[in-house]
Amino acid sequence: MDQILPSDDTTTLDASLTGIAPSGDHSTADLRRIHCDPNFWYPVAWSRELKPGKTIATRYAGEPIALVRPVEGTVFALEDRCAHRQVPLSKGKVTGHAVQCCYHGWAYGRSGRCIDVPYIGKGKLPNGVRTYPCQEKEGLIFIFPGDPELAETVPMPSLGRVADPAYKTRRFGRPVGCHYSFMHENLMDMNHQFMHMKQMGQMKPRFLGQDRAPGLVEARYSFARTSGKQPMGEALIFGERRGAGEKFAHRDVMTIRTEYPYQTLRIQTGDEDPVMDLWISYVPQDADQMTNRVFGLLSIKRPKIPGILDAAWPFLIAFTERIFREDREIVELEQAAWNEAGRDRNQEVFPVINNLRSLLAECGIPAVAAE
Repeated sequence: MDQILPSDDTTTLDASLTGIAPSGDHSTADLRRIHCDPNFWYPVAWSRELKPGKTIATRYAGEPIALVRPVEGTVFALEDRCAHRQVPLSKGKVTGHAVQCCYHGWAYGRSGRCIDVPYIGKGKLPNGVRTYPCQEKEGLIFIFPGDPELAETVPMPSLGRVADPAYKTRRFGRPVGCHYSFMHENLMDMNHQFMHMKQMGQMKPRFLGQDRAPGLVEARYSFARTSGKQPMGEALIFGERRGAGEKFAHRDVMTIRTEYPYQTLRIQTGDEDPVMDLWISYVPQDADQMTNRVFGLLSIKRPKIPGILDAAWPFLIAFTERIFREDREIVELEQAAWNEAGRDRNQEVFPVINNLRSLLAECGIPAVAAE
């Protein structure tokens, strides 16, 4: 019989109801009140969004950030508030290796120091603004929003196959109205293929096992199509047509990993190179971290026939967009349910998701401690 929580219960939930496996003080935490650990490299914009000699506004967990690209030199990141009147520096003008506020022309260099106030000269310059360690990699602009002294000790993430010419990569992502933990749960739990039946036919997942290590949870699955036709987008991923039945059942292994704070998904047959390799990051946008911006790199192995993947690329984009749209709608419904209840009432039963929830709680920061 299902365990039902009384509607007036305000006591602490036990681990079976929170879905967080016991581990220190995290077993009774509401996962949706756990903030991301800022001491990692997070993507905040696509390189293509920031033109030479321009600035753009972006954000991490409620912190406004201005990205600045000089005509020559590397991108840098500053607090998006002029120290004078708090006007966004992202509205300013890039001059040499500095950005000038659009209001009075106060100028800031990549160190965040105010280097010029046009009407008082350089003798009595005021304090500057916060600067963020910033790096650009494979079409993404990353910042380190935590302790800047740790930035050099924390490695940049590996971005899968994006730099491999044997693969073609789609860069995708948009804001999603939910806590980042819903996104991790959605990707890790392939039992939700039931929801994608209209797009993919009826798929039966087989859970092959999991691994748990510090900062890491991994789950492995295989699949069998029990009815319905293979969509063209899936055929492009595997490089062949596959129908229902035993011939193609459980042939491939899908490996999904949360290596905090990022996620990856890989599909491969035996020891062959993966046919698909996904790297994805969920970057909190508001101070309460109840919205996130997705940055995804979806790499598909090129088939032996030259040019066929490029020609059919629009079909793959359309297929993946339909899947992502369904996922986005469902996680936003989950967030709406949490908003209405004011707490996490999920009754999780799948062991790998309980391990995932425990990992996110352990690696994150409780909202009260983060304030």
